[in-house]
Amino acid sequence: MLTAVADGVFVRQSEFCRSNAVVVVGDDGVLLVDPGVHAHELQALARELSELGLRVAAGFSTHPHWDHLLWHEMLGSAPRYGTSRCVATARLRRSDAQAKAARLAEGVRLDLLGEIIDVPMRTDCIAWNGPPARILEHQGHAPGHAALLVSGVLVAGDMLSDVEIPLLDLNGTADPIRDYLAALDMFHEIARDVRVVIPGHGAVGTADQLLNRIDQDRAYVTALNLAQERDDARIEPSAGYGSDWLPGEHQRQLLYAQQRAGLRPSD
Repeated sequence: MLTAVADGVFVRQSEFCRSNAVVVVGDDGVLLVDPGVHAHELQALARELSELGLRVAAGFSTHPHWDHLLWHEMLGSAPRYGTSRCVATARLRRSDAQAKAARLAEGVRLDLLGEIIDVPMRTDCIAWNGPPARILEHQGHAPGHAALLVSGVLVAGDMLSDVEIPLLDLNGTADPIRDYLAALDMFHEIARDVRVVIPGHGAVGTADQLLNRIDQDRAYVTALNLAQERDDARIEPSAGYGSDWLPGEHQRQLLYAQQRAGLRPSD
């Protein structure tokens, strides 16, 4: 079910990893960001929009991971955008993304996965007839990752989550730790313009919670930069969410940081 989080901005959360689809209402349709995962969820979202008399005017994928590239024919054929680097990466890794979607998402159209196009050049906003949706591109989590700032709402993609630790792009950049810290600095700079933050996975947050999440993520990534362990409630056994995979991702990132610092894991 669509839940209002700000004027003209709605969220629908998936059963899969608490993924958030974001709907922004414009003058003659909606902007649909990272629409969802399972086919029945995409269909339900399309029916809800139809019942409200709304059509999809544009789509946007915050980054090229498979669960942010999905679509359904019931959502229509509106242009679906991503940053240039996101689009290029999605095309390059499409077969791998389709394999993951086939395994993890129920009944999705694999041929529609990743059918995104570049945001027009020389613009930092999505081209659509609605409130300005400012594109904030950064690296650290995935190539061409972008957040959107629209109507005081920060659509953060796979960052600033209350349930997931920072997950670094260990395959796509020379220094993902530095990139991630730079992205957090960017979020801090624009925080005064944000009333609501919507992470790709997890709970919607207030402006105060945004600042807390930035600080929590910076502390985690700074510890990685020093190749040090750090307690984080999101990877405690009692956390519940992601207990079967998040601790493993943390250990992988810690090992990367230790190797980067020239340390042995036991040092």
